[in-house]
Amino acid sequence: MAAAPCVATPGVHIRRQVPIGRYVADFACLRRRLVVEVDGNQLAMPEGLARDGIRDAFLAERGFKVLRFSNHDVDHALASVIDTIFEALRGRWEEEEG
Repeated sequence: MAAAPCVATPGVHIRRQVPIGRYVADFACLRRRLVVEVDGNQLAMPEGLARDGIRDAFLAERGFKVLRFSNHDVDHALASVIDTIFEALRGRWEEEEG
């Protein structure tokens, strides 16, 4: 798989393994309050869904929007994943500016 292009966007700094409260986000843009999680097979398991729901509620209470992608999506549809992330960032920017 080819590496995704690095796109410099003003106001966007995405970091890996970001502590937020008692959780560690896979990726986060703190300025835009966006968290990106990449999950394996546990995503579809009932206990995983329940745990993710609690985590998502915690993050939402702190103003974060959470995007979740499966490992399969990242491996096989990376361009779509990146488009979704940039659309979310654009939406968060419009909320901030509006």
